[in-house]
Amino acid sequence: MAPSGLPAVSSIETSCTVLFHTEKASAVQQEEIMRDLENPDVKYKIQALKQTIMLLLSGENLPRVLMSVIRFCSSTNDHLLKKLLMLYWEVVPKYDGTSKKLLSEMILVCNALRNDLNHPNEYVRGSMLRFLCKLREPDLLEPLIPSIKACLEHRHSYVRKNAALAILNIHRHVSSDLVPDAPELMQQFIQTETDSGARRNAFLFLCSEAELVAIQFLTEHLDEVPRYGDGFALLVLELTRKVCRKDPAQKARFVRALFNLLQSDSAAVSYEAAWTLVSLSSAPTAVRAAASTYAQLLNSQSDHNVKLIVLERLASLKQGHTRVVQENLMDILRALGSPNLDICRKTLEVAMDLVSPRNIEEVVAVLKREVLRTQEGEQEKATVYRSMLIQAIHTCAARFPEVADAVVHVLMDFLSGDGALDVIVFVRSIIEQYPAFRPSILNKLLQSFAYIQGNTVLGVAVWILGEYAMEPTLRKEAFDCLLANAGQPPYLPKSTPAMKEGVGEGGREGGNAPGQQLVSKSVVLADGTYATQVAMVPVPGGAGSGKLGAEDKSSPAFRRALLEGDVFLGGLLVSSLTKLTVQALETAGPLDPECKEMQAKTLLVACGVGRMAEVKAQGNVGAYADVLERITVCARVLLDPDSLSLVKDTLLTKCKMSYAAFLKFKQEEAAKSDKARQGEKEGGLSALPDALINFRQLRHFGVQTGDFDLYDGEDIQRATGAGAVKDEVGDWSKRLAHVYQLSGLADPVYAEAYVTVHDYDIVLEILVINRTKATLTNLTVELATMGDLKLIERPQSHTIGPQDQRIIRANIKVSSTETGHIFGTIVYENSSTAEKGTVNLNDIQMDIMDYIRPASCSDEAFRAMWAEFEWENKVAINTTFLDLQAFLTHVVSSTNMECLTPTSSLSGESAFLAANLYAKSVFGEDALVNLSVEKKDDADGRLSGYVRIRSKTQGIALSLGDRITAIQRVGDVQEEIAA
Repeated sequence: MAPSGLPAVSSIETSCTVLFHTEKASAVQQEEIMRDLENPDVKYKIQALKQTIMLLLSGENLPRVLMSVIRFCSSTNDHLLKKLLMLYWEVVPKYDGTSKKLLSEMILVCNALRNDLNHPNEYVRGSMLRFLCKLREPDLLEPLIPSIKACLEHRHSYVRKNAALAILNIHRHVSSDLVPDAPELMQQFIQTETDSGARRNAFLFLCSEAELVAIQFLTEHLDEVPRYGDGFALLVLELTRKVCRKDPAQKARFVRALFNLLQSDSAAVSYEAAWTLVSLSSAPTAVRAAASTYAQLLNSQSDHNVKLIVLERLASLKQGHTRVVQENLMDILRALGSPNLDICRKTLEVAMDLVSPRNIEEVVAVLKREVLRTQEGEQEKATVYRSMLIQAIHTCAARFPEVADAVVHVLMDFLSGDGALDVIVFVRSIIEQYPAFRPSILNKLLQSFAYIQGNTVLGVAVWILGEYAMEPTLRKEAFDCLLANAGQPPYLPKSTPAMKEGVGEGGREGGNAPGQQLVSKSVVLADGTYATQVAMVPVPGGAGSGKLGAEDKSSPAFRRALLEGDVFLGGLLVSSLTKLTVQALETAGPLDPECKEMQAKTLLVACGVGRMAEVKAQGNVGAYADVLERITVCARVLLDPDSLSLVKDTLLTKCKMSYAAFLKFKQEEAAKSDKARQGEKEGGLSALPDALINFRQLRHFGVQTGDFDLYDGEDIQRATGAGAVKDEVGDWSKRLAHVYQLSGLADPVYAEAYVTVHDYDIVLEILVINRTKATLTNLTVELATMGDLKLIERPQSHTIGPQDQRIIRANIKVSSTETGHIFGTIVYENSSTAEKGTVNLNDIQMDIMDYIRPASCSDEAFRAMWAEFEWENKVAINTTFLDLQAFLTHVVSSTNMECLTPTSSLSGESAFLAANLYAKSVFGEDALVNLSVEKKDDADGRLSGYVRIRSKTQGIALSLGDRITAIQRVGDVQEEIAA
C-alpha cells in the first residue's frame, strides 16, 4: 500500500509478462488494431480488443491504441465488449515511463468509469464496482469515490454488496485517506442492510478495518447471527479467533454465539464453530459440544473427504479429552455404515481408543452386527472389512476378558467363509490367554469343525484341538472328531498307481506312468541362454493326478484336503492325535483298552499319512522330509512307551510355551506402542490451550496464547536455527560417502560431485578445478540421466582462471525408486590456444538406500501383498558370514528394512533361519523380502539359501536385489561384526 499523500506508481510492482511469438511488427499490428476499433461493427471491435490485451500481456507497448479505445469503445452497451474493456483498463500502462506521472488520457478513462458507475443497468454498475476492487491507482479512484458511495443506496442488492466490497479494497489496499469516513459509513450501512451478501461484505470491512465497531455490532445482534447467512457466520468465527488470540479475556463475549453456531444447518459453519470452540477453551462443556457436533457431521455428510476430515478432528480431540469424547462413541460407530473402506478403517482406529468398561458391551454388539452384515456386501470389500472388524473385536477381547467368550462364539460361525483365518487365529490367542473359556470354545470348535473349508484354517484348528483338549471328555470328542473328518487311511485317490505298485511305470524305457504326459517348455539358464526342459506332469482329472474323483466330492473338507495331497496338514493331524493319545496314556495308563484303541488308530493314520508323503516325495525329493521325520517320532513314541519320557515334555508342554511366549512378545510390543501414545498425550497436555504466557520480548502483543512456548525445546531450536545448524554439520563420514570423483587427477580439469538427496530431488554440487595455467572459457558441465531421473536445469557456462575453481550446481528430479545413472562430460575452450577440450566424467549411480525407509505391517498384510505382487527377484546367498543372526542383522542394517519376524522366534540354536523384512520407499512403494538361510554341515560351515524380493514394480525389486548381492561380499567376518 502506498503511503498517504504519495501516488502508488504501478511500476513499483510490475506484473509478470507472458511472451507470445508474433510474426508482424508492433507498428503494423497497431495500425490494424486501430482500424478495427474504428469499425462500427462490434465483432471487429471485440477481436481488436482481444488482440490488444494479448499484446499488452506479452510486453508490447501500444500507446496509440489507448485513445482509439476511449473514443470508439468506452461508450458501447455490448456486455462482452464491456468485459473486455475492464480487462484492458487493468493491463494498460497508466503512467508515463519517464516522469512516472499519470497519463493525461486517464482523465477520459475516469469519465468512462464514472459513466458505468452511474449506469441505469444494475449489472453494469455491479461489474464496474467489482472491477474497481482490482485498481491500485489513487488518482484514478479519487474522482470515483462519490459515485461508489452513492451505489451503497442503490435499490438492487447486487450493486450494494459490490459497492461495500469496493470500499473495503480501496480502504485496505490503496489508501484510507480516499474514504476517511468508511468505518462510519459501513456502520450505518450494516444497520439498515437486509441482503445477506451485502451485510456480509460490510461486516468483512468492519472486521478488517474497524474491529471495535464489528464487536459492538455482533454484541447487539448476537441472537440474529444464525439468520444472517453462512458467509456472515464464518466471518463471526474468524473475528472470534482473531480477537481471542490477542485478548483471551474476550472469550466470554463470544461463547454464546459459538454455541448457537454449532446448531447451524450449514456443515461448514458448524464444523468451523466446533474447531473454534475447542481452540479457545478446553472446558468439558466446550469439548462435549464440539465432539457432539463432529459426530453429527460424521453421520449427516455424504462426502467421503468430509468424513475423513471430521474423523481426523475427532482423533486429535480424543488425545486430550478421551473421557468426554467417549460419550459420543456410539454415534461415531454409526460411520461404519459407509461403503468406503478408508472411512471404516479410520472409524475403528478412533473407536478402539475410546472403548471402556462402561461401553464395551455396546461396542462389541455393534461390531458383531457389522460382521453379520458383511455377508450381504460385495465379496472383495466384505473380506477386507470383515478382517478389520475381527481385528477390532480381538482388541476388545484382549482388553476386556469378560466379553471374550461371547465374542468368540459369534465369530466362530464364520469359520467356513472368507476371513476364517483371522477368526481361527483370534480363537487360538483367546484360548491360550483365558483358560476359563477353553471348554466352551472347544465345544463350539468341535461343532464347527466339519464346516471349515480352508486348509490353513483346518491346520490351526487341528493344532488347537491337539494342544488344549485336556479334559477326558473333550479329549475323546476331539479324537473322534478328527478321525471322523479325516476318514480311514489310505489318503490317496483310488486311481493312484502308487497305491498298488509302489511306483508308477514312468521308470520303464519308452513308457509313461498312467495319467501322466511329457511336456516341454523353454527356460532361461543361469548364464542367460535359453534351453528346452522336458518334464512329466499329471493329466488333469486322469489317473495319478492326485485329484478327487466325483465320488469323493461329498467327503468332509478335511478328508478332501488330505486326498488332494496336503502332507503338512496330514503331519499336523498325526501330531495332534499323538498328543491326545499321550495325554490319555498319562491319565489312564498304558493298559487301558480305550488308550490301546487310540494308539492303534493313531498309528494307522500315521502310516497312511507317511505313505502319502512318500508318494508325493517321488517327484520332489526332500520336500517333505520334516513331515516324515515328525511322523516317525510320533510312531516311535506310540510303539515304545519307554521313550515317552524323553519327548513328553516337548509334546505336551513346550509347544504351548512357545506360543505363549509369542503372545507375550506381541503384548509387550502393543504395550510399548500404547505407552508411546500415552506419552504423546501427556506431552500434549503439559500446557493447556488456556494457559497464558506474558512474554513481551518475543511478541508485539502483551498476551501469549500458546502459539510459541518458551519451554518447548523444539520451538526454541526452530526459532534460533539451532536445529538447522546441527543438520548442516551432520556426520561428516556420511557426507563423505556421497562424494564421487568424476575425473582423474591427471586431467586438465578435475571434477568431483557431492550428492544430496531430498526425497524427490537430487542436488549435485560439482567442484570443478582448472589444473592448467591457461584461462578456460565457456566451460560447461553437460549432464545426462538414465532411468527415472530428469535434469531440471542445465548448468551454465563459466570462465575459470588458471588454478582456479568453481562450484556448479544442478538439480535432478526423481520419480521412482528404480536405480538411475548420471553421466556427462565437461566441455571447455582454452583461451591461449583457442582449442576445444573435452573431459569424460565417471558415472554416478544413485543408491536405492536413499529412498528406502523402514516400515512395519501385520503378518496378514505381508502375506496378502506377497501373493499380490507380481515382480520377484531371487538372490542366492553367497557370503563369508558364518553366523545366521549376524548375517540377518547385516542385511537388515544394510538395506534400511524392518524385520517383521519376532526376535523370540529367531533366538536359539538352529541350523535354519527364516525371516520376513519390510520397507517402504519415499514414493509409497512396498518392498517385501523373505530371507531363508541354512548353515551347511560341512567343515566350512558356510551359509546357503536364497533371499526373495517382491514388489509391485520391477525397478525396486531389481535395485534391492543388486543391493543385497553387493552387501554379501564382505572381506572379514570379525571386522564386519565389529563395525
